[in-house]
Order: sequence, then C-alpha cells, then structure tokens
Amino acid sequence: MFTHVINRGNGGWPVFHDEDDYRAFVALLGEACERVAMRIAACCLMPNHFHLVVWPREEGDLSRWMQWLMTSHVRRHHRRYGSYGHVWQGRFKSFLVQRRRVPAEVAARGVLERDPVMRVVRYAERNPVRAGLVDSAEQWRWSSMHWHIEPSSAPRFWSGGYVHRPDDWLACVNRPQTDAELAALRRCIARGRPFGTANWIKRIAAEHGLESTLRPRGRPRKPAKSSLSP
Repeated sequence: MFTHVINRGNGGWPVFHDEDDYRAFVALLGEACERVAMRIAACCLMPNHFHLVVWPREEGDLSRWMQWLMTSHVRRHHRRYGSYGHVWQGRFKSFLVQRRRVPAEVAARGVLERDPVMRVVRYAERNPVRAGLVDSAEQWRWSSMHWHIEPSSAPRFWSGGYVHRPDDWLACVNRPQTDAELAALRRCIARGRPFGTANWIKRIAAEHGLESTLRPRGRPRKPAKSSLSP
C-alpha cells in the first residue's frame, strides 16, 4: 500500500546544509533500495525535513528500509560534522494512502487529483514552492519533480515513480492546493491518519488498528448538567 513518510530535523534544525549533504542522502536512498527493495513514487528533500511517497512490497519492509536509511544517515552526519546525539526528531511519521486508478483519458483532462496518491505526490513535490525556496517546482534539484523534468539528473534507483504523471503534471504541481486539502494532509501527517475516500479511510483504519487517528484530539466533553432538578 502506498505510504507517505516524513521526518524532521531534531528541534526543527536544518539537516541538509549543502549540496554534499543532499547528494549523500540521495545516495543512501539508493543503497537502502538495494538492501530492501522499495518502490519510491515521490521524493523531496528540504533543508530540515524530507517527504517520501513509497510503495512497500512486503509487510515490514518500510520499517526495515527506514531503519537502515536513518541509522546510516546519522552515522554519516556525525562523521562529517563531528557531532553527536539526535539528528532527527525521532522515529519517522507515516500514513497510508489510497490508490484509485484514473483512466488515461480522464487524467489527460487534468483531473488526476481524483487519485489520493497523486494528491499526496503533488503535496510532496510542491514543498519547495510552498516554502519559497524556488518559483517553480522543477527548479528544486532534490526532488522527484526535477528528476521527472530532467531524467538525466535522476539517481539510478529512480524508475519514474511507479505512478503515471500526465503531460500537464508540472502545471498541476505548481498550482496551489486549497486550504482544505492542505489541512487534511497535515492532519494525516500529524496523526498518522489514512488519506483517501471516507469509506476507504474507515475500512483501512479498522483493518490496521488506526481508529484513534480518526477521533478528535483531547478528552471527550462531559455532558452538560441539566438545570432541571432530578
């Protein structure tokens, strides 16, 4: 099942300081895929965090893949900077994403947003624009959007992303998402809530023991006391 993965630098501090840091992490992604066969649908490395949209082949693959990737990166970071302690905020966060295959003739009309996976891919690849790092998504070199537009720059593990990006994909990514969609995706990131249609979310939450991610946060309100005497 497709899964969105994110991790942030400890305390929100930058993790990638220069091109060597970005390049080394991309290389580690490739090594991780050689150790645990992982299908990467989207990738975006930001100064203090990263987004990945992946499609594990077997149960448990994601945990094994991420454990090797994070451990290897932390060791590399400490060697380079002579540092110690936590580099990342902790264990990565993730949420499951529904895949709804959209017919090619529909995708060609620019409504690929009907597929929840592609909405999450767009969210990930649009990050540098949202953060004001670039004016157009393909300008950010450390993203699958750049690799899609400039295939010669793509790392060896990149196979096109295991999803179909239509001809107008760049325009789609550069088009702002609505506040409602951003809020929904950010809730999924914060709580690990599945992302998709209402019926699918309910079913997947029950199957994976994620019902708590669907409930409002905080303690339930106590019923109001009646002003009538018993």
